[in-house]
Formats: sequence, C-alpha cells, structure tokens
Amino acid sequence: MTDLTHIDDNGRARMVDVSAKPVTNRIARASGHLICQAETLTAVSEGRTPKGAVLSTAELAGIMGAKRTAELVPLCHPLPLSNVVVAIEADPRLPGFSIVAEVGTSGQTGVEMEALTAVSIAALTLFDMLKAIDRSMEIGAIRVDAKTGGATGDWIR
Repeated sequence: MTDLTHIDDNGRARMVDVSAKPVTNRIARASGHLICQAETLTAVSEGRTPKGAVLSTAELAGIMGAKRTAELVPLCHPLPLSNVVVAIEADPRLPGFSIVAEVGTSGQTGVEMEALTAVSIAALTLFDMLKAIDRSMEIGAIRVDAKTGGATGDWIR
C-alpha cells in the first residue's frame, strides 16, 4: 500500500522491525538555538537569573531528554545509549544560545531522534528558566547536522 516504513499494509502505525539489521556504532549530532534579548544573555553570563544555574541545568535536561526519546516519540525504539553530550554556548551574535548534542550507541537503528530530542529539551529548559525575565525568546533551527553508521553510512549537512 505504501513505502512509508512506519505504516503497515493496512495503514496502521507500526514500529519498524530492525531485528535483521546488523549492530553498528552510530553517532548523531544535532543543533539548535534560543534567541533572547541581549540583557537576558548578559544576566545568564553574570549569574543574575532567578532560577540559578541555567546552562548546566538545561544541558542535564537535554541528556535526560535523549534517554527518554522512546517515551516521547511514539515509534522510536528504546536504545541503549553509550554517550550523550549536550553543550550550550552563549552567542552574542544571535543574541542567545547555541545548543549542540551528540549521541552515540551500538545498535540496529540510528540516534538522530535522540540528538534532536536532546537539543529540543535543552532549549525548552532554557526557555522555562528564563521566561521570568524574557518572554520574547524564540527557539529555532533545530536540525540534524551529521550522522555515522548504519546501512546508509555517514552523512554531514
């Protein structure tokens, strides 16, 4: 009926069977940003925010998000992640924060969704922690930048 991998012949949603795929080392990198007022960026860099350690809390939230991707995205496989790194950097050119996540596993399916989830949850946490001082913030440009491993091989944006 369709070439869509997550739809069966009867049009029902399904999780793709990856049991026949070989286990390979897989890494995905995703990025995004949160744009804010210059004053908000300054408040974070000077440690003057009402909710405390904004960047480290958002980085930790991103790691937790990657680990829970299968609970949040209905047809994602639960994966044993071997590595999750989330880095948030102040970027005065935006002004705001750039967010990068890298996720790794040895498995039968990729970790792009986990990397995207890590960036998304980190951005949402930044927004939550800063909304008391800046309601005009904007989350954007969330995308996969690179992936390695699997049948399709390596890909870089």
